[in-house]
Amino acid sequence: MAVPAWTCGASRPGPAPTALPWPGRGPRPGPGSRRPPSGPPRPLLLLLPPLLLLPLLAAPGASAYSFPQQHTMQHWARRLEQEIDGVMRIFGGVQQLREIYKDNRNLFEVQENEPQKLVEKVAGDIESLLDRKVRALKRLADAAENFQKAHHWQDNIKEEDILYYDAKADAELDDPESEDVERGSKVSTLRLDFVEDSNFKNKVNYSYTAVQIPTDIYKGSTVILNELNWTEALENVFIENRRQDPTLLWQVFGSATGVTRYYPATPWRAPKKIDLYDVRRRPWYIQGASSPKDMVIIVDVSGSVSGLTLKLMKTSVCEMLDTLSDDDYVNVASFNEKAQPVSCFTHLVQANVRNKKVFKEAVQGMVAKGTTGYKAGFEYAFDQLQNSNITRANCNKMIMMFTDGGEDRVQDVFEKYNWPNRTVRVFTFSVGQHNYDVTPLQWMACANKGYYFEIPSIGAIRINTQEYLDVLGRPMVLAGKEAKQVQWTNVYEDALGLGLVVTGTLPVFNLTQDGPGEKKNQLILGVMGIDVALNDIKRLTPNYTLGANGYVFAIDLNGYVLLHPNLKPQTTNFREPVTLDFLDAELEDENKEEIRRSMIDGNKGHKQIRTLVKSLDERYVDEVVRNYTWVPIRSTNYSLGLVLPPYSTFYLQANLSDQILQVKYFEFLLPSSFESEGHVFIAPREYCKDLNASDNNTEFLKNFIELMEKVTPDSKQCNNFLLHNLILDTGITQQLVERVWRDQDLNTYSLLAVFAATDGGITRVFPNKAAEDWTENPEPFNSSFYRRSLDNHGYIFKPPHQDALLRPLELENDTVGILVSTAVELSLGGRTLRPAVVGVKLDLEAWAEKFKVLASNRTHQDQPQKQCGPNSHCEMDCEVNNEDLLCVLIDDGGFLVLSNQNHQWDQVGRFFSEVDANLMLALYNNSFYTRKESYDYQAACAPQPPGNLGAAPRGVFVPTIADFLNLAWWTSAAAWSLFQQLLYGLIYHSWFQADSAEAEGSPEARESSCVMKQTQYYFGSVNASYNAIIDCGNCSRLFHAQRLTNTNLLFVVAEKPLCSQCEAGRLLQKETHSDGPEQCELVQRPRYRRGPHICFDYNATEDTSDCGRGASFPPSLGVLVSLQLLLLLGLPPRPQPQVPAHASRRL
Repeated sequence: MAVPAWTCGASRPGPAPTALPWPGRGPRPGPGSRRPPSGPPRPLLLLLPPLLLLPLLAAPGASAYSFPQQHTMQHWARRLEQEIDGVMRIFGGVQQLREIYKDNRNLFEVQENEPQKLVEKVAGDIESLLDRKVRALKRLADAAENFQKAHHWQDNIKEEDILYYDAKADAELDDPESEDVERGSKVSTLRLDFVEDSNFKNKVNYSYTAVQIPTDIYKGSTVILNELNWTEALENVFIENRRQDPTLLWQVFGSATGVTRYYPATPWRAPKKIDLYDVRRRPWYIQGASSPKDMVIIVDVSGSVSGLTLKLMKTSVCEMLDTLSDDDYVNVASFNEKAQPVSCFTHLVQANVRNKKVFKEAVQGMVAKGTTGYKAGFEYAFDQLQNSNITRANCNKMIMMFTDGGEDRVQDVFEKYNWPNRTVRVFTFSVGQHNYDVTPLQWMACANKGYYFEIPSIGAIRINTQEYLDVLGRPMVLAGKEAKQVQWTNVYEDALGLGLVVTGTLPVFNLTQDGPGEKKNQLILGVMGIDVALNDIKRLTPNYTLGANGYVFAIDLNGYVLLHPNLKPQTTNFREPVTLDFLDAELEDENKEEIRRSMIDGNKGHKQIRTLVKSLDERYVDEVVRNYTWVPIRSTNYSLGLVLPPYSTFYLQANLSDQILQVKYFEFLLPSSFESEGHVFIAPREYCKDLNASDNNTEFLKNFIELMEKVTPDSKQCNNFLLHNLILDTGITQQLVERVWRDQDLNTYSLLAVFAATDGGITRVFPNKAAEDWTENPEPFNSSFYRRSLDNHGYIFKPPHQDALLRPLELENDTVGILVSTAVELSLGGRTLRPAVVGVKLDLEAWAEKFKVLASNRTHQDQPQKQCGPNSHCEMDCEVNNEDLLCVLIDDGGFLVLSNQNHQWDQVGRFFSEVDANLMLALYNNSFYTRKESYDYQAACAPQPPGNLGAAPRGVFVPTIADFLNLAWWTSAAAWSLFQQLLYGLIYHSWFQADSAEAEGSPEARESSCVMKQTQYYFGSVNASYNAIIDCGNCSRLFHAQRLTNTNLLFVVAEKPLCSQCEAGRLLQKETHSDGPEQCELVQRPRYRRGPHICFDYNATEDTSDCGRGASFPPSLGVLVSLQLLLLLGLPPRPQPQVPAHASRRL
């Protein structure tokens, strides 16, 4: 940004640093004389040099004071710099700590982090871990195919013939309204005992599998009973897999019939509402059951679509979208005489969470009018699929049409676009109750390798919007072994409470044939999956040798992170994967885009970049140097990266072979030594396997000491590196107390505490009583002051964190401190590293008084204040004229650190725009600050209140008078569908608008995922001294701003505002709720990604004759009413006659 024309001057280095003693809190200086308001409006005078401008702008007449000259304020800035530097040199102990490390050089070695070797080793370890899971997967898939092939279908199988553990049985027995309780279930359900297992975060039984069947599937149907019968044999394979690899977590078979059999057995986590879990809609199942898809959904919105039918269509489209993953591409359009997209998306877009949300919201705005025009709808869909100028899946291509019926077959459109190769599958959905001939819809699907479905009512939506996956699975089944490739999923939340996982998936095929010489079966039996917890992968990465700001990360082909320290979703939706892009996990720039692309392409690489990083508390942004190194993880779609700051190239490794010295240093961890040596906080790390964790550091230290009395630092059950470094740093920091802190009087310099924190996990606070007010994280690597001090040179000030919505600091009841810290840099044999951070905690009130003296014409407190006579001309200062002159110190994030205004002391730590919006805006406009805006896609927000204010349940269709008078409406649409919708609406509040996260999530789910906009400020390019005017007529203000050398502070002197008639816009720093960046614009410049390497969308031997059959006659009103009465009475529906699974699987 260009330097404004009214600025000038530059900072100059001051003399050698000294420190002024300051005995406690002295009497507060009295106020100076008040300057009366200026007369006529003052011109901006942009062309006048500031040094000439200031005398001209002094208040006339009665005032004896003028705004300070620039050289005066530069002199004050140098005094502040010298005072800070002097105190830190005396009490910080940076130089003394360097000498202590050198004196103890024989107790540690300097090790090197070699990025290429490190990242290759970790990638190899992850590959080995996943390879073990792949071998188990293949054993399971092969066994399942053989078991099903050997199974003999039983038409007369009964519920009492099957013995299994129903994972939902306990919950259903406790629920008097459960279907099994109502009908007196004859299913023989096992009753099991469970033991707590920390690996699963659950109670499990290793001798049995558990079965989960979706709520909307009848457990007693012939298909389900046969499925339970043959999958029982998988139990022994599950057990044998665990015997060979005890680290295996959930092993799951998800059947295409909806049955889930998993091992080990554990009770199902029943949600508060209806359990909507269906394995066929889980991200891992969808990915394993078919190749990527390019899908166009077209919806008939002609006038013949009644209100209820249109509502069913909207819900069906939303359910269809939920069957798509991030490897798929989709667009949605409505049609009558013309076709048009329902949203702002004009072409296929990635089916990610945010794009699907746009579609779902847009679909709700569809309105029925006009006449049906299938030709317009299909031509639009084919044009979308033929657009090769966009990013898309380039595998399965399909059109999904939702309609209430019609006569046109649009054969000419299919001849033009799709025949004879039939590369696009057409699926047709007849929605609602009607009397139309469905033959044309059947013909469209059958003539284009698709399938015809009927959705007569709400209950048919979920099952019929997911069964198209069976058709897409045909080419995979026919491809045989070629298609038996393990795929690894995106990160998602495990439904059984394991946390964030990835899953290896392998499709399971039906190998049966109807008879000798018959065609091979085309049905997919299901998907086999094995979970790997992210925490298990993290354990393979180096933890503490990379330093506080080094880390390992991994991404997939979509650029989504698998590992990253910023992957911390606050809430998770069980129906969606956790998709955080690498460029959203970090602050995006061109260098990171290049790194991301190279990783997705499976390349190796190394690059040093200058980039921006957020502080741990997300209040600050620092410009830093980072080294990125990356390699692909073989046999997977993942790529691994390592990030290291230059100062983390080397690290210390303690070598405490002297056991006497070990005992000596260990004694300084005992609470009995704290009074003389200062309080010690130890980082809550996994030092030993048997160490009990605790969030209370005092209790954790107690547990640690008790364990150390039983084992030695060299014990095999302990991490020797962590223990030796911890004990070494205990001794190192104790020597700092002995050499520097113990003999100093902190009160003389108004210090509340001094402290040191180390990479080894020690934080020592002196004196001991100061620990009572110590609020920093005991893990240095998780402390904002520690990480920022490493990344920045000089002294880093950190005021107490204050939220604008909370009450101000209560200075009278509590002593408030300001942390000042700096990194200790060692140079050992030409190798540079930063193993520790030291600092002081300033007494806010005392230093605010000191600040006023340092920014005044006095040299110390005892010197009398200079008085300006009536005939003399004097400059204002920050002490005498504090009623007219505002003097503040603001840190690099824009937060108030010190002020000469007593009433602002309780606002220390707040963003300065909340204190003086006018002045903060001027600083921003003059390039003292730069703003960085980003989005947090992992935030959690309180649920929005229901939008409906009426008495009726949401989503219930209310027929009009015209509907009641229409005989056709009574005989087709409302005879029972309206009753059913009312029933679901009353029981479940709204089937159509139910919150899936609450329905499927944990019972305690009270928050929903949302996007938050974050804004951080940091120092701009200006590093000089500025004088400027905030131009506002009679309310104009002069101000001066200057960076303090070797600190993160900005010194600002300004006239206090005389009136409020010129209030400027307020800069916002607080995190705010947002819809995120405009999706309609983002899809025009999609981020680089690659789809899976394999695609199975065609096989010449595919039999397309099974393409769906509709009803041959319209149902009678009597039958419909009878069925609805059965539903209203809660009676279970009788199962339809079943046929063997290898012939048909539709229930």
